[in-house]
Amino acid sequence: MTLQPGHIQELSEKHKQLEETINAEMANPDWDEIRVAALKKEKLRVKDELERLRSSLH
Repeated sequence: MTLQPGHIQELSEKHKQLEETINAEMANPDWDEIRVAALKKEKLRVKDELERLRSSLH
């Protein structure tokens, strides 16, 4: 599938953005545990999707 490499790049960027958002949120003294937990869950979902797509390329 020719769409996968572009989709992988898009998911990689989203994963990076989620990491940055989590770090920024946790740098705030009043960080929201529920928001961070949701962001981490989304980051894990993206990581799992990335791994699935990468393994299907090989």
